[in-house]
Amino acid sequence: MLSSEFDSISELKKLLDANCKIEKVQPPIFASDTEVNIVIVTAVCPDGKIQTIKAYREEAVALREFVRTHR
Repeated sequence: MLSSEFDSISELKKLLDANCKIEKVQPPIFASDTEVNIVIVTAVCPDGKIQTIKAYREEAVALREFVRTHR
């Protein structure tokens, strides 16, 4: 990948900058941090829109870590 940051993390940063709030992370962050193949983050924005971000494999691990440190 040419970018130093995964697309899912960039997308989530934009949502957080727009005052959207992380509503749900699947699988939950507090669950065992065994290797995950997919992570789904659901965010709710001030206008009521619900955004969903999906990440797979290495990107999923990075996205979980980003959410864990930015909650």
